[in-house]
Amino acid sequence: MTRVAIIGAGLMGEDHARIVAEDLPGATLQVVCDMNRERAAAVADSCGAQDAASDPEAVIRRDDVDAVIVASPDFTHAPLSMACIAAGKRVLCEKPLSQSPAECIEVMKAEQVAGERFVMLGFMRRFDQSYVEMRQALAEGRLGRALMMHNFHRNVETPAADFTGAMAITNSAPHEFDVVRHVLDTEFTSVTALQPRRSDDRVAPVVMVLETGDGQLVTIEINNNADYGYDVRAELVGEAGSIAMNNVAYTRTDMKLAAATRYDADWRGRYREAYVRQNRAFLHFVETGRFPGIASDCWDGYCAAVVAQAGARALATGQKQPVEMMDKPEFYRGQRGVAA
Repeated sequence: MTRVAIIGAGLMGEDHARIVAEDLPGATLQVVCDMNRERAAAVADSCGAQDAASDPEAVIRRDDVDAVIVASPDFTHAPLSMACIAAGKRVLCEKPLSQSPAECIEVMKAEQVAGERFVMLGFMRRFDQSYVEMRQALAEGRLGRALMMHNFHRNVETPAADFTGAMAITNSAPHEFDVVRHVLDTEFTSVTALQPRRSDDRVAPVVMVLETGDGQLVTIEINNNADYGYDVRAELVGEAGSIAMNNVAYTRTDMKLAAATRYDADWRGRYREAYVRQNRAFLHFVETGRFPGIASDCWDGYCAAVVAQAGARALATGQKQPVEMMDKPEFYRGQRGVAA
């Protein structure tokens, strides 16, 4: 059995703990770690973990821990990933690897010095069936050449009172940046970002237009104050047809001359199956050393950070900004293996 430690006992950490405990037959939940020891103990108890702790680096070094899932605050992701590399332990790190491209490069350097891959990044949408089918339709030639991809990402309300349009780009949009790169198998070359004007003081939607190296156009809307529910959709348009994501709704209510479906309040229900698939792929990575075929790695984390940084500049200046990336290291060009 692979003994897994969860670092971070908030919403994401608790969800990961429950998936390890209930949906990964080859794994056991060994430790739940959080700066708040009481919170860690509560999640450990509810999910049947062997232990609770409050020192993440000490947990990473423990002999009874084989693999780590990092779901702690964003600023800890890169340092804890590097601690896992130093300890020789595979890590599934929630996105972002870092919002700083320079810090992402430092993690990549550490992994390259180690000589093998240790970090799998938690861009779980790659495992969502809708995106899987979009990528497959394109790869099989059913759509012809890809021309455009339209995406929107709507939340009920901003997660914090001080949330800004720039944060919509750096915090929310990276999921779109990554999955679009994955589906289209290309890189972005430029980004334009604009906001409409709301009638109140809440953060207005951000709309981006991105160009790719293969001459496609990508639109991304991030609306963190959509009010009506959590709603993510995408459409891939090719020369021969298009493929669009359906809203996931298990029931419909017919009443008083109207039909209605419900929206989730957040991402947790909509993407639960994607998280389970992702975590199973991570377990396979730990057991075999073969990086999952569709998963995100440190290079993908770097790319998301670069695009987000350019998007924030575009919003601040009102002008199109180039997306300028370093050359992809040969280390990240190799065979990834097969997705579990």
